[in-house]
Parts: sequence; structure tokens; C-alpha cells
Amino acid sequence: MIWMALGLAAIGLFFSALFSGSETGFYRATRMRLVLDALGGDPVSRVLHWLTNQPTLFIATTLVGNNLANYVVSLAIVMGAQTLWSGHGHIADLLAPLALAPVLFVYGELLPKRLFLHAPNRLLRMSGPLLLICVVLFLPVSALLWGLNRLLARFATESPEMIRLKLARRELQRVLEEGHEAGILHPAQRSMAQGIFALAGRPIGTYSVPLEEVAKATSDMSKAEILELARRHHLAAVPLEQPGREHRLIGYVRVIDLRLDPSSEITPVRPLLAVAHSDTYISVLTRLHGAKENLAEVLDEAGRAVGIVTVQSLREPLFGGGKP
Repeated sequence: MIWMALGLAAIGLFFSALFSGSETGFYRATRMRLVLDALGGDPVSRVLHWLTNQPTLFIATTLVGNNLANYVVSLAIVMGAQTLWSGHGHIADLLAPLALAPVLFVYGELLPKRLFLHAPNRLLRMSGPLLLICVVLFLPVSALLWGLNRLLARFATESPEMIRLKLARRELQRVLEEGHEAGILHPAQRSMAQGIFALAGRPIGTYSVPLEEVAKATSDMSKAEILELARRHHLAAVPLEQPGREHRLIGYVRVIDLRLDPSSEITPVRPLLAVAHSDTYISVLTRLHGAKENLAEVLDEAGRAVGIVTVQSLREPLFGGGKP
């Protein structure tokens, strides 16, 4: 009986360590590396990549497995206590789990979490096949937990997709930090990358200057007047509008082009890119760079111009870590 108890305790302690550590490794692992290994044809990495795309199923499996492993350890402790101290009644059954609880905590929880924290990808890859077997074995119970999670998610303030995006962003931030610590990324490169991650999905309307606050020139103004307007407002590009009541924007001129052109004509008039106020920051910045333009007009739902954005004003937040 004592050998059976020891065998059950060892098995339960092993699986408790496996599930506790793999849960930490799941949040700590670099998914980018898993994707690369999976694309390289590694079957274990493919399994792990599939599990990372099913976070609810994975967490449900670890919860079920950890509880089952702890129950096996508790059963083994009681069996061992009854074998060794059969004449002490239920006192030994009560005291033995209390005395051995620190052992379970250290070797079944604390130590494996610490190990998976420092080497998540390596240890997850080693335990990948066993985890997949457990996923299949615990699927009936895990499916019930998954269904309960979906039911509760209907009442949550954030959707699972938004939570996954936050986890992905946090993971990318960690990759940048590791690259900076390893000397791969310079501080300016890291700051720009963080700025892109922080700003990419924000609407461009947040960064536009209202049209009434923009210094504009009319097409009937002279070159000297436009250059003086640009000097007063420190502008590198000046929007042009039609004279009259409509004040419709017809394009813009760059100060450097006016300075280099010896004639008195206002040329060349460059076109304004039209973007919707709901377009994302990164898409507008990409379009401006692709078209090699400096200005874009922001339109509302009705197609009316409501603001102006410049390449310079969009570049500056990139080097501030995403802060406008």
C-alpha cells in the first residue's frame, strides 16, 4: 500500500508541476517564435501554436488537470498516512496533508512556475505532446468550462478578441524589450516601434487640426504674401483655398518649392490627399509616405473637409512612445 501511495504522489506531483508551469509558460512564451518554428515544419510547435490560438481551451485543460493532480496527491497522502499510522484514527488523515502541503506548494506550484517563467518556449516544447494528450482526455470537462466562459463573456465589458489583442500587444512589447536588452534595437528604434504599436489603430481624427484653426492662403495671393504667411506661422507647406464664400481647398504649396522657383507664379500646386476621419493613424501615414505628400484633408461622413493633418505632426508621436 505504501508503494502505491508513493507512486500516486509522484504522479500527482509531476502533473501538478506540469499544469502549473505550463500555464505560466503559456503567458510568457514568445508566440512569434512558435509561429516561425511551426512554419518550419516542427510538429510540436504546430501543436503549441494551435493551443495558443485556443486560450480558453488551454486554460480549462490546465485547471482541470491541476485540480485532478492535487486530488491524486491528497489521496496518496491519506493512503500513506493510513498505512503508516493506522492506529491513530482520523488525526493522521488530517495532519498529514497539512504537513506535506508546503512540499506540494514548492515542487508542484512555485518551482515549476519559476522554471517556465525563465525558459517558457523550451519547456513548453518539451511538454507539448503530453499537453495535447491531456487536452484530448479532458475535452468533455473542458468543453463545459469553455461553454460557461462563453456564457459569462456575454456579460463582460470587453470581448475575448480585445483581450487577445492586449495580450498580443503586451507580447510584442516584451519582444522589443528583449531586443533592446540584447543590443539588437537602439533606443530610437525601440521608441518608434512602441509608438507604432500604440498609435496604429487610433482614428486619424484625433490628430487632425480643425480647418478653422489652420493658416490658409488663397489662390489669388502673391508668392510674397504666401511666403510671409508661412514665415509667421512656421509652416513648411501652406494649404490653398479658392477665394470667395465656399473656401474650398484646392491643394497646397511647399515653401521650399516657392523658394527654389525664380518666377512669381505659385507653382507647383500639389493635391491634397482626402482621408476619412475614421481612418486609422497608420494607414494615413502610410498613404502620405507612399504618395510623397505632406498634407491631407480629413473628411467627415458627409464628405466635408473638417481638418488637416501633416506628415510632421504624425511622425512626432512615433518617437514619444505613442504619446501625442
